[in-house]
This record gives sequence, structure tokens and C-alpha cells, in this order.
Amino acid sequence: MKALHNRINRHVLKQRILADKTPRVTLSFYQYYLLGNPQLFRDHFYLLMADIDVLGRIYVSYEGVNAQVSVPESRIDDFKTAMQTITFLQDIRLNFAIEDDGKSFIKLIIKVRDKIVADGLDDRSFDVTNKGIHLKAEEFNKLADDPETIIVDMRNHYESEVGYFKNAILPNVETFREALPVVEEMLQGQKDKNIIMYCTGGIRCEKASAYYKHKGFTKVYQVEGGIIEYARRAKELGIENKFLGKNFVFDERLGEKISDDVISKCHQCGTPCDTHTNCANDACHILFIQCPSCGQKYEHTCSVKCMEFNRLPEESKTALRKTMSFNGTKFGKGRYKAHHKNESLEIGHMDTLTQV
Repeated sequence: MKALHNRINRHVLKQRILADKTPRVTLSFYQYYLLGNPQLFRDHFYLLMADIDVLGRIYVSYEGVNAQVSVPESRIDDFKTAMQTITFLQDIRLNFAIEDDGKSFIKLIIKVRDKIVADGLDDRSFDVTNKGIHLKAEEFNKLADDPETIIVDMRNHYESEVGYFKNAILPNVETFREALPVVEEMLQGQKDKNIIMYCTGGIRCEKASAYYKHKGFTKVYQVEGGIIEYARRAKELGIENKFLGKNFVFDERLGEKISDDVISKCHQCGTPCDTHTNCANDACHILFIQCPSCGQKYEHTCSVKCMEFNRLPEESKTALRKTMSFNGTKFGKGRYKAHHKNESLEIGHMDTLTQV
């Protein structure tokens, strides 16, 4: 019987994919669909994807599928054929990455979840199929220029920090679940205006647009295929690209450049930078923005404390993990500015940090 999970150590897998010269293509797709037995579908889909060497992260639930994957370039036709064997995935739109080094994922993970996107909504309380109107890139550009239009970023603060559409509202939230009520409050009194929502690939806006229509917003739109499809189509048509900076992505790349604008700063020194990374101290692992200079200075960690901890022997680190806390223990993704004066393991001081 074929395995339904990959049990190989993450570090081994990462080294393996870095050494692999096989050209790979990164893409994403989603589909809302009522699945009667998500676990059964999950196991079938795992075998189907593993057979053509697909890597990536896929969520399955009673409401459908949400996937970000990497496919060998030579197996794209096989991948499309496999997708055609599943009725509700036939002829689905595939969002191909804008910038792709082929190293976006290191293994195949397919998980069964309550929802394919954690939104905190009771789907029985409104019509989830009554969604906002999809806008292609050229349609978005035209409506965006209308003074009666409000553009809303439905992503998290650490995503919009490195890239966003011109004149968009950027909610200071850490999760999609948190964004829904915050955006609703921000838009009160403007229910008759054109409301255009966007996210990475479109999946969050599918549910959000239906929710806001249920809440009384009358002119609700969403960017078809999200930022990924918008950027691809704008380039293809040679029209104005209204997206500034980078599109944050949830894989090993952590971002793909949509325009040459650098709109964010290194969290450690303040120099212009839009490169997200995770602290090299695995006991911390906080997501933050770090420039190459600070990466070298702090050995790819978020603080002196994490750098010094990382230098300790493994047995010392194992013992200290039980009593020490780090930025990743105390702060959410990107929600801090680091100051490194007088902080070290020797003097026993915690990092001096402030909320952004």
C-alpha cells in the first residue's frame, strides 16, 4: 500500500529540493464544493498528486479545496490530466506564480480541515454563493479610477506591508477571521459605493464578498484570480500595473515581485527592504523583514538574543528552550520593531520591543 504522508525530516527534504535541478512550476488553485467525505477525497488526491511528484500544501474540507503546489515542468500536462479526472476540478483556473525559482515547496502536505480558509463565519447564516462580481485586470483598472470606488485589501498586515494596490485600505490585522469585522466597521456609511476586494489568489474574497453582500453592501466586486492573476494579465495586455511592491506568498519564497517599488523597511535597521524571512533560531522562528546587511550582522536571526542562543551547543539549547522566550513566543507575525542595545544572553535581558 502506498504511503499517504511524507515522514522524511524537513531539513533533509529542504537540502534535497535545493540540490534538485528539475525545473518546477509553482501554481495555486481553489474550488468551493460540497464534499461528502473530505478524508476519503484527501487520501485519493494525495495518491494522485504524489504519483506525478507534486509538492505543496493543500487543504481539504467539506466546503472544497485550497491548494498551493509545485509541479515538475515536464509533468504539467500530466497534472492537468489528473485534475480532469475530478469532476469539480475540471477546467479550474490555475494561478501560475509570477516569480518562480522552482523551490517553493519541499514536500506534499494535504490536510483535512474544518474550512479551506479559516474565516470564523457561520456559512448557514448567509448565501455563500451570492458572491461579488469578478473583475479582470482591465476592468479593475477602470473601476479603480472611479472616485466612488473603495479598494480593500483582505490580506493580513504582514502581506500588505510589502505590497498593495494604489489607494487601497489596508486593515491592520493578523488573520482573515480578524479582517472581516474590522473591514465591515471601516466601511460603515459607505454601503452604496463600489467596494473592490482583493487577496493573493482570490479565495478569501470569494467568501468575504458574499458576506458583505449579506451585510447590505450593494456594489461588491473582487479581483479575479487575486493579485497573481491580475499581475499576469496586466503584463500580458501591456496595461498599467496598479499594484506596488511585492506579493507575499505562503511558501518557501515568501514573496514575488510585482513592481520594482520597495515600500517597506528592514525591521532591524530601517533601510528600504521587502524581504521576509523567519528567524534562524528555530525556538523563535518569527516572521520579519530583514535586509542583507542585518542578515549578515545578526546571522539571519531577529535579535542578538536569538543569535547568541543559536551559537550554543544543541544540548544547551534543548535545556534552555523550556525556560526562555523569544520574539516568536511573544509577538505575532511582523508585529515588532527590534532594538538591539544592551540585549544578550549574558546579561539576561529580554529584547526591548515595541508594537508596530
